Amino acid sequence: MSLINSLFSGVSGLRNHQTMMDVVGNNIANVNSIGYKGSRVTFADAFNQVLRYGSNSTTNSGGTNTFQLGLGMKINSIDRNWSQGTFEGTGITTDLALEGDGLFVLENNGEKFYSRAGAFVFDSDGKLVNPQNGAIVQGKVATADGVVPPGNNLEDIQIDTQMKLPAVGTSEVTWGGNLQSASTLTRSEDFIENGNLNSAMAVGESVTDTNTVYDNWGRKYTFTVTYEKTAADTYNLTYNLANSDGNPVVAATTVEAVFDASGNLSTINGAAAAPININSSTEGINFDFDPTSVTQTSSSNTLSSTVDENRDPTIISGTVTIYDSLGTSHSLTIQFTKTSANNWYWKASVPSSSGTLTDTSGSIQFDTDGSILSISPSTPTVHFNPTGGASGQDVVLNFGKIGGFDGITQTSSDSVVSALTQDGSASANLSNINIDQYGNIVGVFTNGQSQKLAQILLATFNNTNGLVSVGDNMYSISANAGEPLVGEPGQSTGTTIQSGALEQSNVDLSEEFTKMIVAQRGFQANARVVTVSDSLLQEVTNLVR
Repeated sequence: MSLINSLFSGVSGLRNHQTMMDVVGNNIANVNSIGYKGSRVTFADAFNQVLRYGSNSTTNSGGTNTFQLGLGMKINSIDRNWSQGTFEGTGITTDLALEGDGLFVLENNGEKFYSRAGAFVFDSDGKLVNPQNGAIVQGKVATADGVVPPGNNLEDIQIDTQMKLPAVGTSEVTWGGNLQSASTLTRSEDFIENGNLNSAMAVGESVTDTNTVYDNWGRKYTFTVTYEKTAADTYNLTYNLANSDGNPVVAATTVEAVFDASGNLSTINGAAAAPININSSTEGINFDFDPTSVTQTSSSNTLSSTVDENRDPTIISGTVTIYDSLGTSHSLTIQFTKTSANNWYWKASVPSSSGTLTDTSGSIQFDTDGSILSISPSTPTVHFNPTGGASGQDVVLNFGKIGGFDGITQTSSDSVVSALTQDGSASANLSNINIDQYGNIVGVFTNGQSQKLAQILLATFNNTNGLVSVGDNMYSISANAGEPLVGEPGQSTGTTIQSGALEQSNVDLSEEFTKMIVAQRGFQANARVVTVSDSLLQEVTNLVR
């Protein structure tokens, strides 16, 4: 009987070491299968036959041990190694690799499957699928506004590849930058007439000089000065101010100018010569016209003038592209001019070809720390009536918060103002997609805008080894796997997604070759047991001859 036992023990060893070779062979065969997790086999001894039971010790004798005879070996378990595989970059957006314990969820013919292999493609209907069998990747699809719904309710990941974004008219522009605190006033302050009047001029002869001056808002005006000789050493001094259209702002005014014997301007309208204030509060004009430097000598006429020592007026502007309801782009310019210390005036404009603006101006007052103290109006808003059939729209100009430094400031730094954001856009087609580490599928459109289209969800299991492989790099749930815990990539699943990469097999060839040698030697040794047992049985049968 013992010979039969050894024979069957050897057979069990042969059978199970063959199973070990099957596992090793399958691992090696899948060394390049994406997302493949290698398996291992463990053995256990089989039942043991008790030849004699042991006994307890007594006062006069010691105890004895049980005698057992083993009846071979069996498979203890075949387990998968779920350790992380290495990543291979592919550059294909829909190739996805998982870093962590999660698995992709797929559905095929109403049945859920799970996989580590992320070689996906979009089919003709825009569904993200496993190209091997058409199983559809599961997740959440965003609304038309790009909002991914909360929760973990699974649905097919399907993207409309012909998706278009409608035009969005600009409703708010956020501005930032700085207005230099040391800037001079924008309006002209001093108009100084210089030069000489030829004393030999005939009565009725005149000399004229013109120069440009600016108002509080940076608008140009022409100031004209004329000296007409009426008698020896006496002139009619006429000055007037006209806007860019040639219309008078300050009506022409004539005063009598008299020079003394030394050729210096002595009196104006009978009073001692002094600067004349030119003022128009409605136009933001306020400068001093100073002719006291003009002389009358025998030299030729050289009448000229300088305005504010020929400095440029302080005009700071920023331009941003805004959109109307039809998606047509327009240039909106905001111009800032300094009216007094810590006070600036703002004015908005668009090209006449774009349409018209109303409520286009206001003011900003800064505090001594450079933050905004007040804005007028409190919520600057311009109304834009575009050409081309688009509807009128209100555009809020966000210059920053009162007391804050997040918008426009006034410090000693150079002046620069620019638009930080604007919320309008032209209509656009879907041009590309990106997938981030949290599984968000983000569409990139031809207008440069991006929007969430869907989010891939992942599943984790309490016992991943309880899953059953069904081929095509997919698994299904078995009794001991537990219920899938579906969640978003990231903290909830402990798994993130790498787009443009694939997870490779975690099979270690050196380890598999070592196991192959072990399996071979185990098989060989058990084959020898069978051979020797057979020889012994042959000797037993020969006893009856």
